[in-house]
Amino acid sequence: MLQAKITDDKLLQAQIQKRIEDCVTLAEKAFQRTFKPPRFNFRLRGVKAGVAYLMQNEIRLNPILCQENPTEFLQQIVPHEVAHLIAFQQFGQVKPHGKEWQFIMQSLFHCPAQVRHRLNTANVQGKTYAYRCACQTHQLSVFRQKRILKGARYFCRRCGESLTPA
Repeated sequence: MLQAKITDDKLLQAQIQKRIEDCVTLAEKAFQRTFKPPRFNFRLRGVKAGVAYLMQNEIRLNPILCQENPTEFLQQIVPHEVAHLIAFQQFGQVKPHGKEWQFIMQSLFHCPAQVRHRLNTANVQGKTYAYRCACQTHQLSVFRQKRILKGARYFCRRCGESLTPA
C-alpha cells in the first residue's frame, strides 16, 4: 500500500514537471525566446493551491490539494502559476492577473483565466472565526483574526461593509 502511494506521488510529480515544461515550450514558441524553466515543490500550506515566486522562478504547490485534485492541478493550477512566471520574465512587473497574464493563459495555454480555484478546501482549512457584514457571514482565518486584534480592518467584497465579529 505504501509503495503504491509513493509510486503515485512520483508519477504525479513527473506529470507536473512535464506540464510545466510543456507550458514553457508554448511560451517560448509564442514569444520566440527562451525562458528559464521554474523549479517546483510541495511546500505550500493552507487553502491556496499554488503560488508563483517571481524572483526565485519557483512554484509552490499544496500537496494535499494536489493529491485530492490531480487533474485540476495539471489542467489549471500549474498553467496558472507558470503564466505568472512567464508574464514576469516577458513583461516585467505587471498586475498579477492583468492583461498579460490573461493573454498567456487564454491564448498560449488555452486555459480559462480563473483567478481563484474552486477546490474543496475542507481538508486543509484551519480554525476559522465568524465575522458579519450587511449581507453575509464570513469565515476568517487565524492569521486574519490576529491581524484584526492588532487593528486591521477587513471589508466585504460584495457589499463593502466593514466586517465585525459574529
